[in-house]
Amino acid sequence: MLLKIYPENPNPKAIQQVVDCLKSGGLVIYPTDTIYGLGCDITNQKAIEKICKIRGIKPDKANFSFICYDLSHISDYVKPLDTTQFRLLKKALPGPFTFIFNANNNVPKLLSSNRKTVGIRIPDNNIPRQIVHELGNPIITTSIHDEDEIMEYSTDPELIHEKFEDLVDIVIDGGYGDAIPSTVVDCTSGDFEILRQGKGVLEEYV
Repeated sequence: MLLKIYPENPNPKAIQQVVDCLKSGGLVIYPTDTIYGLGCDITNQKAIEKICKIRGIKPDKANFSFICYDLSHISDYVKPLDTTQFRLLKKALPGPFTFIFNANNNVPKLLSSNRKTVGIRIPDNNIPRQIVHELGNPIITTSIHDEDEIMEYSTDPELIHEKFEDLVDIVIDGGYGDAIPSTVVDCTSGDFEILRQGKGVLEEYV
């Protein structure tokens, strides 16, 4: 189904509808501050496997990130941050970044694979953050477009719905999305290494 939610003031009933869907193992496509994402509850193994099937990847090879509500939420899943990392995150988030950290033991084993790292996002969009807040734990986020070719349906929720309505339970119409993905920053070594330059400009916060 295509569900209209306004990012400025997300309807609590609509948010609850999405949360109930996620709790029952459903898949949802939702807006962020960059491109639209495909997600599920990180605690639901079958839902994660469904997403892997859609993306054509094996769960242990998946490179998924989490959407968290705020900084305190991040600390539940990553090893302790140093002062420099915490200051940067406080300035840059919510924002169009994916920060990769060393994972702690709370990350589901299916997701931590052999690398023991996890990507974290706090998008500057009230819709996914409210969903996560009401759900009580993060949702997985993975892009719905081919990484090499940004397609038109990536930004238009109605076209996204046409393409994915048989594969997911809910497509949230939160307005047109961006065509530029998040900037991916590796923080696992203590430094900040940009792995993919996207919408976020890290230099503004360092």
